[in-house]
Amino acid sequence: MFNTEQGKILLQLAREAIAERFGIVSAAVQQADWLGKSGATFITLKEGGRLRGCIGSLEARRPLLDDICHNAVAAAFRDSRFPPLVESELNKIGVEISVLSEAKPMDFFDELDALAQLRPGVDGIILEWGLHRATFLPQVWEDLPQPQYFLTHLKNKAGLLDDFWSDDIKLSRYTVQKFKEEK
Repeated sequence: MFNTEQGKILLQLAREAIAERFGIVSAAVQQADWLGKSGATFITLKEGGRLRGCIGSLEARRPLLDDICHNAVAAAFRDSRFPPLVESELNKIGVEISVLSEAKPMDFFDELDALAQLRPGVDGIILEWGLHRATFLPQVWEDLPQPQYFLTHLKNKAGLLDDFWSDDIKLSRYTVQKFKEEK
């Protein structure tokens, strides 16, 4: 778990990584031991309350500092759903960071059992079937509060039909600690 001050540092690092791409150099790179520990993060960018980019890591494979910076730049410039961020948008976007816990596989008998185990507002879910894979952060529950709709939209995101189900579907859950820039 990270404290509020550490959260502010993470948000600053994400914003500075994006600004650097426009030639805006930050004062100094943070040098703290906790930034060198492995971490998995998602960076969400919003402009006027609307999604402007969201990219992240599901597994902790690199130092937290590197993961934050890499995902911030990817969310700003490589989210295929949006054009790359332009410098005039830099002061209009809000940055949100989700630090993920380790994902734990869910054990269920069928789709109804899986739905009954979902914890709205708490769980981020990873759905996997064959080459299909998608995730929703826990924040998505704000827009899709019913487990059935949440799972249906997650299947769609993975490229599957609404009513698709297979005994080979894998679901994993994780939680996040979220930090959001204040206006």
